[in-house]
Amino acid sequence: MAFMEKPPAGKVLLDDTVPLTAAIEASQSLQSHTEYIIRVQRGISVENSWQIVRRYSDFDLLNNSLQIAGLSLPLPPKKLIGNMDREFIAERQKGLQNYLNVITTNHILSNCELVKKFLDPNNYSANYTEIALQQVSMFFRSEPKWEVVEPLKDIGWRIRKKYFLMKIKNQPKERLVLSWADLGPDKYLSDKDFQCLIKLLPSCLHPYIYRVTFATANESSALLIRMFNEKGTLKDLIYKAKPKDPFLRKYCNPKKIQGLELQQIKTYGRQILEVLKFLHDKGFPYGHLHASNVMLEGDTCRLLDLENSLLGLPSFYRSYFAQFRKINTLESVDVHCFGHLLYEMTYGRPPDSVPVDSFPPAPSMAVVAVLESTLSCEACKNGMPTVSRLLQMPLFSDVLLTTSEKPQFKIPTKLKEALRIAKECIEKRLIEEQKQIHQHRRLTRAQSHHGSEEERKKRKILARKKSKRSAVENSEEHSAKYSNSNNSGSGASSPLTSPSSPTPPSTAEHAPF
Repeated sequence: MAFMEKPPAGKVLLDDTVPLTAAIEASQSLQSHTEYIIRVQRGISVENSWQIVRRYSDFDLLNNSLQIAGLSLPLPPKKLIGNMDREFIAERQKGLQNYLNVITTNHILSNCELVKKFLDPNNYSANYTEIALQQVSMFFRSEPKWEVVEPLKDIGWRIRKKYFLMKIKNQPKERLVLSWADLGPDKYLSDKDFQCLIKLLPSCLHPYIYRVTFATANESSALLIRMFNEKGTLKDLIYKAKPKDPFLRKYCNPKKIQGLELQQIKTYGRQILEVLKFLHDKGFPYGHLHASNVMLEGDTCRLLDLENSLLGLPSFYRSYFAQFRKINTLESVDVHCFGHLLYEMTYGRPPDSVPVDSFPPAPSMAVVAVLESTLSCEACKNGMPTVSRLLQMPLFSDVLLTTSEKPQFKIPTKLKEALRIAKECIEKRLIEEQKQIHQHRRLTRAQSHHGSEEERKKRKILARKKSKRSAVENSEEHSAKYSNSNNSGSGASSPLTSPSSPTPPSTAEHAPF
């Protein structure tokens, strides 16, 4: 497919960050093996679900592929004899369900291509490395000075973004990185504005933005080239990882968990906040801050992947901030993501869950104050501070930045307006998703409360009381009628009814209208 061709008609732009859940509904024994029928659901909508059938051997194959992450995953062991017994199958089903729960709730594993293909083969059957190679090869026909050295396999977390190590033919010792990415669900720019803005990125000069050497785009994807940095990203520093290693190996199970020094936290944090403020002031949407998107050059942090918001790609932390309705602008998303990044710099690992109820001991209470303002229950419930407010906090206010490089990023007025509209559309989709999650959570809570043992007992007691009250009222009503009948002296008397038996309904009450 030529690089400048249009995307296929009716192309589905999935949000790959929407969590998949999986529940084993049944099992069926065939001649020599057992199949497990699994219901997979994307997000909160039951309508957005499907069935897959998997054997134990499929689970085993997935588990072997995930060994690269270095995690001890709870896959039930193999059994050669007696593996068709009913009790064994029931027990194994429980074990496999636990295994599915573990891989779908691990933030890194649940977003990896291996797990997505296992649970949703219809949407993840394409070979994205092959697609990227085709696009890159077409590009090199018109730009012959570049040459691919090797694919950098799975170094990032995105399924539809691929990386290649490059060189310039007349400068063979220099190494560069080419990144190719497909469009995402939040691409709201027109094709013309999108291509213009992508091609504008090499002109962006800022001491804390990693320079783009070359950028181009078509209607369906973008291709950017940057210098290769041997030391890698801020996440590589924290996890003591090799930049060229696969994402799962680098970050899933670090050998040594250790945060950065306080001065590093202060300096890096201040630099990142400065560049966020610069982008916010320019009206350029970002929304993609995490430790792998911060390149390190000496003691200087430089932000990566400004193109992500133009491509409409969802954020690494979207499944977190989609839970909180007050984090509903890209500025507040950046601040919340900064909280995640600061936590990782401080403790050497991501938080176990968000919001964070209590923070472990930190090198300074000033660090905890910033973490509380971005990751605590109160912050997530009430909203994020601004970047300007964070810069004024004691952790960053006394940091002296020594740089003589003057920021430059001229965005034409017409493109600024296009960015503003695209940003509003991105935020609108986020707000709608947050609303749906909030409503689903309320409904689930109500159903859980309604179905609790205590509530069932209450309803039984109320039903008994109502029944007794109804019986007493019917008895009193009958007594009154009987008394009136005797007093009036009419010849026809009502039959006697036991006080404990309610009066049978008259035929008039059940006559059709």
